Amino acid sequence: MSPNATPEQIITRTLLDTLIRAGLVAALVVACFQVFSPFLSLMIWALILAVTLYPLHNMIKAHTGHSDSRAATLLILLAIAILLIPAYLLGTSLTESVEVVIANVKADGVHIPPPPDAVAQWPLIGKSLHGFWEQAASDLTGVLQRLAPQLKDVTLGLLGKLAGVGIGMLVFIAALMIAGIIMAFGNTGHRSAQRIAARVIEAERSDALVELCTATIRAVAQGVIGIAFIQMLLIGAGFIFMGVPGAGLLALAVLLLGIMQLPATLITLPVIAFVFFSEGASLATIIFAIYVFVAGLADNVLKPLLLGRGVDVPMPVVLIGALGGMVSGGIIGLFIGPVLLAVGYKLFWQWVDTPQANRATSPQDDE
Repeated sequence: MSPNATPEQIITRTLLDTLIRAGLVAALVVACFQVFSPFLSLMIWALILAVTLYPLHNMIKAHTGHSDSRAATLLILLAIAILLIPAYLLGTSLTESVEVVIANVKADGVHIPPPPDAVAQWPLIGKSLHGFWEQAASDLTGVLQRLAPQLKDVTLGLLGKLAGVGIGMLVFIAALMIAGIIMAFGNTGHRSAQRIAARVIEAERSDALVELCTATIRAVAQGVIGIAFIQMLLIGAGFIFMGVPGAGLLALAVLLLGIMQLPATLITLPVIAFVFFSEGASLATIIFAIYVFVAGLADNVLKPLLLGRGVDVPMPVVLIGALGGMVSGGIIGLFIGPVLLAVGYKLFWQWVDTPQANRATSPQDDE
């Protein structure tokens, strides 16, 4: 710039340089995001899993020669085995069941018992259900032919859901592998998170912010897994008591659905229908249907009780963040929502309390 430039020219030149630099930085950020966006969901899942499993990684590391990489590899292999073995057994059982049903239908070996007369006395749906049941018992082939278009749509929808679950399982396994790499460099990652937090807010509060985010993710994850495990026990006990074939595998399927935040009714409703068609309507089957259906909805009651334990924010903040995040962002939002709301809650009250602390130490107060 010319030494004879006026102050206005200097200000204009400085502003132009600043705008150019800001534009280049913005273009770089957008380009990096476009390159990274296909892997964003996978990396977020990997980070959530790494934060959740890191305490278990440290426990394993204490028994494997204090090797981070060895402990991470062992933990991820164990987690993948826990996921794949029940899924394989469930898939094999379902395939065999479908083959048996097809063979029975071809051999005309499927016979539905006639409905009890008491079904017709049920309010609202009793007469129509009794008539449909009686027709299915006398002419099952005709009923299936009449319902073929609806059954086709339902079957295609179920196949689409199963394909989505399979893809989700593959993504989850890939996220587990990446989480193992993150845990192998856990100490470095923790220090990096502290440095980033110190750059965003005051250094003396950065550690507390990192700990809050970590505790919130772990509380939500443990709450989700804990709720899924409780549902598995409740529903599995009902299946075993009623003698449902493959009760153990179905209970494991309930656990997997709970972890993936899918409703347990995907398992319980078909099982209830199977029990009614095989056992008929009786007091035992009605009690079983009510119990299993209510147990499948137990997560709506357990979430407010288990989510947010061990987090230094009120439980309603974590619960609202989890529900709102799941509605707006799906399963990943279930974890991101509570973290954002918890951090925002703590920063808000720190902002509220800071002026009071300043006034308490001001010179006017000392006089």
